[in-house]
Amino acid sequence: MNFDLYIWLAYLLSAVLFILGLKQLSSPETARRGNRVAAIGMLLAVVATLLDRQIIDFSWIVIGLVVGALTGAIMARTVKMTAMPQMVAVFNGFGGAASGLVAAAEYVRHMGSPEPLAMDLGISIMAGTLIGGLTFSGSFVAFAKLQGFAEKAATYPLQKTFNFLLAAAALAAAVYLVVSPVEANGYVILAGLALILGILVTIPIGGADMPVVVALLNSYSGLAASAAGFVLSNNALIISGALVGASGLILTNIMCRAMNRSLANVLFGAFGAGAPAGPAAGAAGEQVANPIDAEDLAMMLGYARSVVIVPGYGLAVAQAQHRLRELADLLEARGVDVKYAIHPVAGRMPGHMNVLLAEANVPYTELYEIEDINPDISNVDVAVVVGANDVVNPAARDDPNSDIAGMPIVEVDKAHHCVVLKRSLNPGFAGIQNQLFFLPNTRMFFGSAEKSIADLVHEVKAL
Repeated sequence: MNFDLYIWLAYLLSAVLFILGLKQLSSPETARRGNRVAAIGMLLAVVATLLDRQIIDFSWIVIGLVVGALTGAIMARTVKMTAMPQMVAVFNGFGGAASGLVAAAEYVRHMGSPEPLAMDLGISIMAGTLIGGLTFSGSFVAFAKLQGFAEKAATYPLQKTFNFLLAAAALAAAVYLVVSPVEANGYVILAGLALILGILVTIPIGGADMPVVVALLNSYSGLAASAAGFVLSNNALIISGALVGASGLILTNIMCRAMNRSLANVLFGAFGAGAPAGPAAGAAGEQVANPIDAEDLAMMLGYARSVVIVPGYGLAVAQAQHRLRELADLLEARGVDVKYAIHPVAGRMPGHMNVLLAEANVPYTELYEIEDINPDISNVDVAVVVGANDVVNPAARDDPNSDIAGMPIVEVDKAHHCVVLKRSLNPGFAGIQNQLFFLPNTRMFFGSAEKSIADLVHEVKAL
């Protein structure tokens, strides 16, 4: 029996499952199935690797499997949906750390050799160390921003110049270590530079740019895994890492287009660093918002023909997705056509709103992307904005001098009526006042999303 052939076939099958799973992740309707398919592929690759290598003692492997499985199960059951972006950032960080540790272990294995490493192995180790270290520290800075510990962009004089010099020093150290005999001091310096670089390139990025950063760090973790695959000569790891790296870059590009900003602007622009924190910042002037109460809004919604709901991060913070689903069910029972308009950067990670609504069992057929909903929104009776701000600001479309000019928005201002559920008139992350709040066809329903929607549910039931 050709044992090696079966190992290679297992790796090939796992790669096919990775690709099929990734394809299915592109749609909310098939995402769960895609996740399972990719997980089966990874399980197959792990089993094949364990059988392929001459492992003397499985004790540490079993301990790692048990600890990892228990930790993952506990996190999956206890982490709230609002904290899901933070958990993804942590996962990215641990992925980078694992790849970096693989590279470090291989370097240590050659420690004391009077000769330089083979060129291909040396490059793979240094790439895994650099990308893995940067991903690890950068991901935990992203976690801190998502958790609210340091949400604002942090800048200091000559920041870009210093970061450039630091990156150049890290690359120079990597090149030196590839062509020089194996020694510990230089490698420790390289690892330290990678960790510092990860922190410094992430702190200038504001909290609401995290959807782009999470996607980019996810790509980095894939590239680090691919480098680890080259270190270990493991084709399954090379393929899976390359798939994650490529898909992460594609997603990063999609997120940037959704904000009409370049990746360089996101990474180096310190957007939001000076965003005001005070109430009604942005000089609303003499403009007055028109409030509405729960009873009148329930009447408006209950007798509408069509309603479009635009969820934002405020919905996630209030954990009101189940209440929102209950309200939508009541309206649909009255014959109202209910749809959800999903903006790509509404939330704190790519797909955040899709996942949030999926948790409340909102049908996938009711979720629409902005290019699908906008052409018909002028025929909608009521557009309901729940906890969103910049992604519905008409200034992005109408004011070429606005900070968010050109950013695609959900054009709720074109609906017959627009209602915004929000705690206050505070500006969004961009730090500019939202003119939507003061339009003649807009009504403001102030309060926590959870309580506001609960009041609406009560009033609609009473109709």
